[in-house]
Amino acid sequence: MRLSVLDVGSNTVHLLLLDVYPGSRPEPYASHKMALRLVDYQDDDGRITDDGRDLLTGFVVEARDFAVEHRAEDLLAFATSAIREATNGNAVLDHVQSTSGVTLTELSGDQEAAVTFSAVRRWFGWGAGRVLDFDIGGGSFEMAIGTNALPTVATSVPLGAGRLYRAYLAGYDLAPPARFKALRKHVRTTLRPAVDRIAAGGQPNLVAGTSKTFRSLARICGAAPSGQGPYVQRVMHLEDLRLWTRRMEAMTVAERADLPGVSEHRAAQVVAGAIVAETAMDLLKVESLRISPWALREGLILRRMDRLLRDSTSSTVDPKDLVTSS
Repeated sequence: MRLSVLDVGSNTVHLLLLDVYPGSRPEPYASHKMALRLVDYQDDDGRITDDGRDLLTGFVVEARDFAVEHRAEDLLAFATSAIREATNGNAVLDHVQSTSGVTLTELSGDQEAAVTFSAVRRWFGWGAGRVLDFDIGGGSFEMAIGTNALPTVATSVPLGAGRLYRAYLAGYDLAPPARFKALRKHVRTTLRPAVDRIAAGGQPNLVAGTSKTFRSLARICGAAPSGQGPYVQRVMHLEDLRLWTRRMEAMTVAERADLPGVSEHRAAQVVAGAIVAETAMDLLKVESLRISPWALREGLILRRMDRLLRDSTSSTVDPKDLVTSS
């Protein structure tokens, strides 16, 4: 089956096309995306403006047509914190649906955390033991921990890199130390209750970081570039992150954009994401973590593929028929 997946995030709207079948890997063969910071189109009341709504709707129509052109048979479309936290989020979703015919499913923060965890579990396997996952988005920060396919504890806090940049660093090319001090205090205070819940889930055997922010931070700290492929092990150490976070605080936005793994449109907010990552690792006594190339999008794809597998193996199928003999 040809599956199309539309991901409406805080920084990017991204369509992927995949050919999937029961038991296959979720590897895309085509992609269409747009850098659309929906949060930049929010007014003082937290409403997404008509311009932002129309830009989103226009891209969803493009994505729908792209999927149809490539003969996609199914469309999985979802929206995260940028829509979830907008005061007119439901109205925006209704407008998108009425104009494009595409229904965007709104995920809660805890759902994001749980689905992302399930993707990380599948990537690292059962041998990873108890897994703790961190995911930094544009509007929120998710954490989840557990030993099974679904987490024991999953939580979300409003500490996305884009959100924090706008609240504490926007308007500064080189923010003064007082702004970073205030940002660090806010992050630590906000994280503590969530960290306590995660800590109650037990001591992890493996800690993973997902999302573009963690991939960028790992690259800054010396991990292999993305061009070397997803199977290269990428590890980020807290000691290196601390060093580079302080360095980035002393850099201009343009200087951060020259760092490896940092795109121009994320250069302003990457230091805010670094502060969240450093604080979470410090509070949970995590000295190093591994980067998972699979995250929320892959988790949703895997769930859809699992449903395909269930539908294709009815109770009338002999289990022996599912085993191929050599």
